[in-house]
Amino acid sequence: MSKKKISPYAQRKTKDEPNKKLIVWASSIFGVVILGMIVLLIFNH
Repeated sequence: MSKKKISPYAQRKTKDEPNKKLIVWASSIFGVVILGMIVLLIFNH
């Protein structure tokens, strides 16, 4: 019975970790794009 209770917990942890990694990747890419646009705006003026 304890093994059945542990397995959904492990599944939840494995589901949460990739979501956090995806959020970090998406935010970092978004930040790089914003920084690139800011740099382009500064150098164009």
